[in-house]
Amino acid sequence: MKKYNFSAGPSILPQQTIEETAKAIQNFNGSSFSLMEVSHRGKDFQSVMDEAVELFKELLDIPAGYSVLFLGGGASLQFCMIPFNLLEKKAAYLNTGTWASKAQKEAKLFGEVVEVATSKPANFTYIPKDYVIPTDADYFHITTNNTIFGTELHTDIDSPVPLVADMSSDIFSRPVDVSKYALIYGGAQKNLAPAGVTFVVVKDEILGKVNRQIPTMLDYRTHIENGSMFNTPPVVPIYAAMQTLRWLKANGGVSAMYKRNKEKAELLYNEIDRNPVFKGTCAVEDRSLMNVCFVLSSDYEGNEAAFLEFAKERGLYDLKGHRSVGGFRASIYNAMPKEGVQALVDTMQEFEKKIAK
Repeated sequence: MKKYNFSAGPSILPQQTIEETAKAIQNFNGSSFSLMEVSHRGKDFQSVMDEAVELFKELLDIPAGYSVLFLGGGASLQFCMIPFNLLEKKAAYLNTGTWASKAQKEAKLFGEVVEVATSKPANFTYIPKDYVIPTDADYFHITTNNTIFGTELHTDIDSPVPLVADMSSDIFSRPVDVSKYALIYGGAQKNLAPAGVTFVVVKDEILGKVNRQIPTMLDYRTHIENGSMFNTPPVVPIYAAMQTLRWLKANGGVSAMYKRNKEKAELLYNEIDRNPVFKGTCAVEDRSLMNVCFVLSSDYEGNEAAFLEFAKERGLYDLKGHRSVGGFRASIYNAMPKEGVQALVDTMQEFEKKIAK
């Protein structure tokens, strides 16, 4: 029986990434040494770092004047690095979920923070639309995809101030006009690599404009000048990221992935809307292509554990929703094949036949 991993993160990765990384851990580049024990400053690993950066730039069509960094600390460390480097007087934040809230909380340690809008009163079930970005803000921060609540910004925002985006869970899932952003960041453990590496795409010219002193390790310029090797980088996740980027390029790039992702999401959302046993949790126009959240309809509440076990018996794992939402969450990142989504749809239909009134 084929098994499918619907975990929100760490999450499914391309089989190529897993297999090639496993080989490198055993024997890196024919050296007889493990990837885990070779020098990060040796020419073999330097070539990995260089290729990963170049593929990142190529696949996202990143313009000149931007740097790509691979750092440690997760997206959570970026919550403080961003205001440390960019917030002089005031920053604006769009609060669309748990991670946006956490980012906003950290920024308040560095200066004034304006929450331009929030969907918190509605349990983050939609993306606010009618808000004004203050033109005197140092930057405007958004979270493009909300893994917990299953909402997503589907287009690039036109911002009058530098735009900063947490793209942890939808990077490489759709085309992005990088020129509209001053900084893009994210933890890689959703669509790119195993946990342990954080990506940052930063417009060089926005740095060095705050008056405060920045600790060396927390200054983006340090990592740009040292090619992400100021300290020992997370070598295994970076190697895995390179393999995922190779896989992405070989499979048609971001545009092809976007087409597949829309097809997968449509397949699943259509079943949620059709099936009387289930219902969606988010505004239809804001539904995420990556994290599909749904619950049982009121007539069938109390059968959550039964459905999760029913799904597991059919090879479908990690479908339990976050405690903030309840119900179910199917994370259908780039590496999830359409066959996996179809297996979930078939299982939902079987469950309907079993318990429908």
